Amino acid sequence: MIRLARFGAKKKPFYRVVVIEKERARNGRNIEVVGHYNPLTDPPTVDFKHERVEYWTKSGAQLSDTVARLLEKNPAPAPA
Repeated sequence: MIRLARFGAKKKPFYRVVVIEKERARNGRNIEVVGHYNPLTDPPTVDFKHERVEYWTKSGAQLSDTVARLLEKNPAPAPA
């Protein structure tokens, strides 16, 4: 599954977009970090490794609802 893992201090969240086994805890050991999300900046900062997200989704990983929404709003750049 590809989902968010929360980091940062209290009241100052920062999230990593991680590939993790579905049964593991939210901040449990992940397989790979494939992006970052910072909701506190204006506008919120979103950074994805699009080629790795595509690889994992083709390998059967499911996106959480939040990650799917973030990917919709921040699609991969068109190849040059």
